[in-house]
Amino acid sequence: MASVVREYARLVNELDKRGYFEMAFGKDCVDDPAGDPSYILESELGVTKLWPLRIERLVEDTDTFFDVIEVLHDQVSRPRMRQLHSYGGCGWHHSDFSIDSGRRLYVWQVNQLLDRGDLSLRLAEDGEDSGRLIAATDDARAELSHVMAARTDESTGDRVRHAMALFRARGATEHDKRSAVLVLAGVLEERKAVLKAELLSKDEDALFMIANRFAIRHNRADQQSNYDPVFLDWLFWWYLATVELTDRLLARTSS
Repeated sequence: MASVVREYARLVNELDKRGYFEMAFGKDCVDDPAGDPSYILESELGVTKLWPLRIERLVEDTDTFFDVIEVLHDQVSRPRMRQLHSYGGCGWHHSDFSIDSGRRLYVWQVNQLLDRGDLSLRLAEDGEDSGRLIAATDDARAELSHVMAARTDESTGDRVRHAMALFRARGATEHDKRSAVLVLAGVLEERKAVLKAELLSKDEDALFMIANRFAIRHNRADQQSNYDPVFLDWLFWWYLATVELTDRLLARTSS
């Protein structure tokens, strides 16, 4: 963790020198001194004196370290123009900022760092939780998440993205994951007609049997509630993949 924090602080300092936080924090100019960026971070996190980043403090408090990663994602932007202000050794003034490209670069560089540190966390690149730390997965599930986050159907797409945000959040609880599975089960319930038409007889029932017989969708006395929460992970990815399958079945039927 100490190595990851050191590398992250170095990355942030380099971006700061190149003007990537100037739109959010202002330019500390000899003619017009900027305010203290710590106040911006404090307003977001309720933690004082976080800027400049102090490695020892962030190593000791990993939750704050992860919070800082997310907050600075929201503050970063790429300057496309700069002008030298030589008076008093002030330096470069940056302008014409691009938030989108700045955030994309930040996410790419931070994710490389997190991957090297093997922390099992990454910044989400898309979806409702874009710019937030999420649980890292294998390439296949990451690609499925990317496809599902890019959905264009507003009603189903919003629900799927919300389920993904609930499930893969850094601090996702068992309740959050169960809620995510419940959302996806609801989407599949609406598509039962497609499943009945395209799958073998009664196969569609298997998709809902576990959700119905285990305490996920309802809370009946005859349901199983004493099961290992790890199965929620399996259910989530199974249901998410099945939603994607029904997308393709619907597209085929439409064409």
